[in-house]
Amino acid sequence: MRACAIIPSYNHDQAVPGIVERLRALGLAILIVDDGSAEPARQALAALHAPDRGVRVMRLASNGGKGHAVLAGFRQALTEGYTHLAQVDADGQHDLAALPEMLALAAQHPDSVVAGYAVYDTSAPLGRVVGRWITHVCVWGETLSFAIRDSMCGLRIYPSAAVARLLDRRVRIGQRMDFDTEILVRLHRSGTPVINHAVRVTYPPGNTSNFDMWRDNLRISAMHTRLLLGLPFDWPRRRTSAESGHWARLGERGLYWGLAFSGLMLRLLGRRGCLILLTPVVLYFYATAGDRRRASLDFLRRAFAAAGSPRTPTWRDGFRHYLSFARRALDTIAAWVGKLPADSVIDGDVAALRAATADRRGAVFIVSHYGNVDVSRAQLDAETRRRVVVLLHTRHAENYNRVLRQLNPQAALNTLEVTEIGPDTAIALQQRVDNGDWLFIAGDRTPIGSGRRTSRVEFLGAPADFSQGPYLLATLLDCPVYLFFCSERDGRYRLDVERFAERIVLPRGRRAVALADYAQKYAARLEKHVLSDPYQWYNFYDFWRSATSDSR
Repeated sequence: MRACAIIPSYNHDQAVPGIVERLRALGLAILIVDDGSAEPARQALAALHAPDRGVRVMRLASNGGKGHAVLAGFRQALTEGYTHLAQVDADGQHDLAALPEMLALAAQHPDSVVAGYAVYDTSAPLGRVVGRWITHVCVWGETLSFAIRDSMCGLRIYPSAAVARLLDRRVRIGQRMDFDTEILVRLHRSGTPVINHAVRVTYPPGNTSNFDMWRDNLRISAMHTRLLLGLPFDWPRRRTSAESGHWARLGERGLYWGLAFSGLMLRLLGRRGCLILLTPVVLYFYATAGDRRRASLDFLRRAFAAAGSPRTPTWRDGFRHYLSFARRALDTIAAWVGKLPADSVIDGDVAALRAATADRRGAVFIVSHYGNVDVSRAQLDAETRRRVVVLLHTRHAENYNRVLRQLNPQAALNTLEVTEIGPDTAIALQQRVDNGDWLFIAGDRTPIGSGRRTSRVEFLGAPADFSQGPYLLATLLDCPVYLFFCSERDGRYRLDVERFAERIVLPRGRRAVALADYAQKYAARLEKHVLSDPYQWYNFYDFWRSATSDSR
């Protein structure tokens, strides 16, 4: 990580020397952009030029505005190969004590913007605070999420690659006080995640502001109008090459705040009212989904054909698929906050589950993205729920679990991220099974980088990659394997559990063949459930694409 701090300044010079010292102490290269300052600020800024100390001053001939200055600094820093660009205002209002943690977050999440959000003290003018909240509401509409907590805070760290892509598109970005909000919204729309971090903001006595009350407010109003009107045309550009690859690289599109908002609306409006509210939002996401919409229609076409139906799925079928997914997420939240009836989950074929409950041994339960396993987990009694340990391939589910945890502390207690099973992980999982725990693992997702740990078997009439992970894990732990399905039927959820194998046996010399046999057996069972209601299978990516093509 090579970060360069960009400090735009127009007639601000008093706080800049102190800011420079704080930034140098963090090892940052510094580029001060003098946006046509008048004397004596021009001379004071020029005196800070010290390339041997990593501090340079770039002077612009005339004042072009804050955005103009920051973008000039960005372009210069990009030519010099910096991986991250830190924007730091020159007025000294932001507490730079937040910057070390922000830099650490940028290092941990190199493709994300780390954006400060203002925490004011009593010195903040009321008009500024109210104005910011108006902008917050506008930004929520412009991004259809709550991912950006504060779009106006001038302390943030950008990933250079995302900024370069945005500049290459020659998108119009505000050149003055409309810059901070617009660039963050456009980066979010283009698929760049945003991480928010608290920054204390003070208004010191004698502080001068370059904000022009009338002109800048008009510019900001025009910017919001431009962003809202251009939303249907700008959002499809979010699609990146990563979105057409492995499922684990798909973006979340404001998942955390969207789920949190849904949870709040659920409490206020109830399930039916929340579904009505979500319908136009789901329609918008479906209309702008690009590859995911096409993947949904491709899957439905395969499912219809496998079921013997001559019908070709239309956009209405795809939208119905998306609505079903939204209802699934909503019902999960409703189950954990007690908004679903006690009899919302009914028993189907559960003889195997009763046998597993009576058995003191642990087991592997293979689940899928068909139906709603979480609803059934919410309805389990506390002792049975304690036995459930959900194994996750990536951190994608963390936002989901974070919301559930806030709604109900019992919702996400037992989750483990298991990307690779090394010795330490194997020992930990063996202890879990020895204690009688049930390891829930998805059978219809291939872990990222697992090209050689998949079996290509028939599913809905064509070869598809299925993970070998559940069977390798069961062999390692020498425990029984069950299949767990929970799907919606006539307004309620039906739970079906079946024993898949008492033990997974992989004969020496026939290991690959045996793994493929188990994967094919599972694919056949999954297909039977999927064909009973295709709209309840939620894998919105090209499931039939070979895993080996994603490992390149």
